[in-house]
Amino acid sequence: MSVPVPDLASDQPPSADDPLARERAHLAASRAALRAMREDVQALDIKDVTANWVNAAVLERQIEDRIKALADLSGTPLFFGRLDYLHTTQEGQRFYIGRRHVHDADGDPMVIDWRAPVSQPFYRASRRDPQDVGLRRRFGYTGGELTAYEDEHLSDPEELERTSRLLQAEIERPRVGPMRDIVATIQPEQDEIVRSDLSGSVCVQGGPGTGKTAVGLHRVAYLLYAHRERLARTGTLVIGPNRSFLHYIEQVLPALGELEVRQATVDDLVAHVEVRGTDAAATAVVKGDARMAEVLRRAVRSHVKLPEESLMVVRGSRRWRVPAYEIEEMVRELLDRDIRYGAAREALPQRIAHAVLVRMEQAGEAPDDRVQNAVARNAAVKAVVKECWPPVDPAKLVLRLLGDAEFLAEHAEGVLTEDEQKLLLWERPARSVKSAKWSAADAVLVDEAMDLVERTHSLGHVVLDEAQDLSPMQYRAVGRRCTTGSATVLGDLAQGTTPWATGSWAQALGHLGKPEAVVEELTAGFRVPREVIAYASRLLPHMSPGLAAVESVRENPGSLEVRHAVAPEDLDADVVAACVEALGHEGSIGLIAADARIAPLAEALAAAGLPHLSPGEETTAESRLTLVPASLAKGLEYDYVVLDEPAAVVDGEPDERTGLRRLYVALTRAVSGLTVVHSAAVPEQLGEV
Repeated sequence: MSVPVPDLASDQPPSADDPLARERAHLAASRAALRAMREDVQALDIKDVTANWVNAAVLERQIEDRIKALADLSGTPLFFGRLDYLHTTQEGQRFYIGRRHVHDADGDPMVIDWRAPVSQPFYRASRRDPQDVGLRRRFGYTGGELTAYEDEHLSDPEELERTSRLLQAEIERPRVGPMRDIVATIQPEQDEIVRSDLSGSVCVQGGPGTGKTAVGLHRVAYLLYAHRERLARTGTLVIGPNRSFLHYIEQVLPALGELEVRQATVDDLVAHVEVRGTDAAATAVVKGDARMAEVLRRAVRSHVKLPEESLMVVRGSRRWRVPAYEIEEMVRELLDRDIRYGAAREALPQRIAHAVLVRMEQAGEAPDDRVQNAVARNAAVKAVVKECWPPVDPAKLVLRLLGDAEFLAEHAEGVLTEDEQKLLLWERPARSVKSAKWSAADAVLVDEAMDLVERTHSLGHVVLDEAQDLSPMQYRAVGRRCTTGSATVLGDLAQGTTPWATGSWAQALGHLGKPEAVVEELTAGFRVPREVIAYASRLLPHMSPGLAAVESVRENPGSLEVRHAVAPEDLDADVVAACVEALGHEGSIGLIAADARIAPLAEALAAAGLPHLSPGEETTAESRLTLVPASLAKGLEYDYVVLDEPAAVVDGEPDERTGLRRLYVALTRAVSGLTVVHSAAVPEQLGEV
């Protein structure tokens, strides 16, 4: 049963028996309670409870974060559902489910956090498995105002299974501004992934519109709720494909009350050198190959040399000799252990010092740890360590590999072919790390070399989105950030648009260091209309054979239109006309085109007096049109999409498969409607509409 808002223009107060009026009263009381909670935190006086200024600064920061987390966002519903339990677990209990916990002055809950165990049946309960829920109520909002509710009597066998109209309306609500949370619309199969345990890694394969990005972000929010202290110590990280994407998703976690999650791209993680150059596709593929890890490992270890002379340590009037063969044994043992280069370099002087202490004890002395540390710092010991195990600068090492053919050949023998080695070498070797025109792939190699020297810090949990586009070496770079933690990997193999795109999740997870991760597949589409996803899925057999097509749950007749501009010179005008029509609808508009078409389309829009945004700029009610290069469309969504010249999108890529995948991405960005405008023939793989 769905109940709409009554006539609000009437001056008469709503009846006390009006359920909607009671729900509105509870909303008002909950907002008042949230304000009181915030005011209580703001009123805290920490002058007499901190021992020093450091403690005071930490506590002040925690209080500031708590105040921010308790902010009442006027346009965001405080609660979106209600559960009325029957008798087994929560007898006669009623819980309002929302984005955060709210309690009254006595500490009794007024809104329950959606992540709490008692909230789980809101997403999982059904008539087949009611989970002791008698009634599930969903609320509809308009601009933050509660305007409707809808009831499901899960224990009533007479009430048939049906699709929630409010749920459907929330999914289809026009999108203006950054990505919003899906906390009110999480589906059972999504909820299982969201609430999976922190100890295990999970990989989510999901086609367009299946909500995989939202699932990953809500999983972070859930894990921070369930394991807050642990993750506060170890940290969490969300990795996206580019800055535009991160800007688009950046408000989801704050809306759920989570403020301390870092967001970055892979390029941000490996920014040890300034990237000023680019690689040809063939070169980038070799640099991104996992075999480069072995080449780098060999190059790092090549700096180790075996001693040629004995060591003489002078302490006072005594001299202690350590023969070369004994130091050689120490060096070989450290090499065999295959520990980090830097850790082994720190261990070697202690090993040598221990050998000296053994000789001291044999001579009747009683040295302690202080003596051993002093011997380890002895100039003669330092000289031997520098000779046998010299320091290695990771960036200089990679610089030499890419500029010195003999050095590369020595360490790539049996790993890379001669042709592959030629692809790696710079035409003009750089003189220094600062002057080198490093590429993005080079930066990943430097990061690998740095980890070979010193262990990379590991986080508690990492979310990796659009993972299908990463190279094996990029997977290794991400994996280093969660060696002692877990990962949530999100992607769609059909949307892989780089020359090094992964062929299977098993391969990707192996490179990530998480081969045991569970692979979950989301096949139900909630965002893209059925007509649109069916059209785009015609490409799957030609670019990703064997991959299951998304089954959209949304019927939206007339959501797809393909227009032919008969004369090529009319194409720009026809595209602008399609944008004007789209702007007649409510919501955001995305004009997606091949990168080479962006400049002429920008001129055409300007000539028509249509202002537009670039990806990453936030849409508003006054500015709703975004001009999107096809290379940046991945992960974004718009209510209405105008796609310019599909053939140009395909031709803009180095090969047909990558081009078809880029087109697949562009075709699946629409939530309500897609208009394709073309002058050249539409790629034959799409066929006729």
